[in-house]
Amino acid sequence: MAEFLRARWPWLSVAARLIVGGVWIAAGGLKLLESPEALDRAVRAYQILPEWLVPWIGRGLPAFEVIIGILLILGLGLRLVSVLSGLLLLAFIIGISSAWARGLRIECGCFGGGGQAAAGENTTRTYALEILRDVGLFVLSGCLALWPRSQVALDRVINPPVEASV
Repeated sequence: MAEFLRARWPWLSVAARLIVGGVWIAAGGLKLLESPEALDRAVRAYQILPEWLVPWIGRGLPAFEVIIGILLILGLGLRLVSVLSGLLLLAFIIGISSAWARGLRIECGCFGGGGQAAAGENTTRTYALEILRDVGLFVLSGCLALWPRSQVALDRVINPPVEASV
């Protein structure tokens, strides 16, 4: 099984890049359509960051997500970008878990919106699904960071793989 995956990883990694990169572009892109106040409200709802940092994170995070997504899809700086993706996902997992553990009833704001959850919304189920999604994306980011060799990637153009001599 390991040999099967090793032989196919350069192509499987393309799928991983498209999945993780596509999610980052969708999440960041939808947030870029939000008002600055809505972005701040979504970050503030977690009650983790000091108030002076809320606007910086709320307004800067969407562009950062889109940039990570574009770089993953292009396959440029794959190892570093995958590590950044994994760290950001880890921060989201911790943030959602913290909100859940403290009994906060919020919408994550992962794809826009965010803030206080609607009355009657089952946040327990929502939190669990959001964490599972982010754990899956974290695992894919980790695989890309550990094994950045990928087909159809700009990294291959900039730094082509050395072919083994016979």
